[in-house]
Amino acid sequence: MFHAWLLDRPSGTFHAELVELADDSLPAGDVLVQVLHSTINYKDALALTDRAPVVRRWPMVPGIDGAGIVLESRHAAWKPGDRWILNGWGVGENHWGCLAERASLRGDWLVPLPGRFDTRQAMIIGTAGYTAMLCVQAIAARELKPQDGEVLVTGATGGVGSIAVALLARRGWRVVAATGKADQADYLRALGAAEVIPRQQLSEPGKPLQKERWAAVVDTAGSHILANACAQTRWGGVVAACGLAQGMDFASSVAPFILRNVTLAGIDSVMQPLAARRAAWAALAEEVDSGQLEAMAHDVRLDQALEAARRLMAGQALGRTVVNI
Repeated sequence: MFHAWLLDRPSGTFHAELVELADDSLPAGDVLVQVLHSTINYKDALALTDRAPVVRRWPMVPGIDGAGIVLESRHAAWKPGDRWILNGWGVGENHWGCLAERASLRGDWLVPLPGRFDTRQAMIIGTAGYTAMLCVQAIAARELKPQDGEVLVTGATGGVGSIAVALLARRGWRVVAATGKADQADYLRALGAAEVIPRQQLSEPGKPLQKERWAAVVDTAGSHILANACAQTRWGGVVAACGLAQGMDFASSVAPFILRNVTLAGIDSVMQPLAARRAAWAALAEEVDSGQLEAMAHDVRLDQALEAARRLMAGQALGRTVVNI
């Protein structure tokens, strides 16, 4: 038996409950794992609070991230005792996830836990940090360098934003952090932000071309914020778009792309191939500052996951919420 959050619609009415389940209720998979730590990501919060149609199959155990120990394996790459990380792959949407004490997963989805991290540190990073690194790598792939100008990070106090600020500052960029939480400016400066600007400067409809400022952008918001970020990006710059916190719409024009040679790089963390995941986690192991990780972390128990999700949806969360399973 094991404990897990279970989401269901028994009579069309949404229900989320921490329950005890039998091991034989787990879905098919070739690796049985013990989950030691998970996280509350934005997608997890949407699922736990039923704010968006994240769940594709019912009933569902949420939790798109996990880290722990292999208990049993029929996969050639994994053996009992191995430590693993999981990010995405539709887990928590189509396949039971990691807000549970146990999970049955596919070995092809798992990444070895880098030796530098324990499972808690890996989940402070989680999908948020892994996505942030994919964004940073997209900027580097365009051969952009700190001397090319400033980099903007939107939604900077969130999970992706916090880690993106830290990673970019560590690489030498002058990071400008946009946030709706003016009282968290000191937190962002401690992560490496050189300047903090109010989200309102970007959140309203703007002209398709505006004064050039950003050499690069990491955007977690979408909608008008993304459109304005593109309109303010300098010639040859890149905008790495990975979120939709403001909205899924994108009211822009082709002007930044055909007149300023701006690249809009879409970042999907869910279905990245294994090689890209390993490369991102290897880079995180080299570049993440352990002290900054601790500054971002907020720990909760498994039974507190729903309340943590509600805080995130209410805009009251800061940094990364780690679930101690």
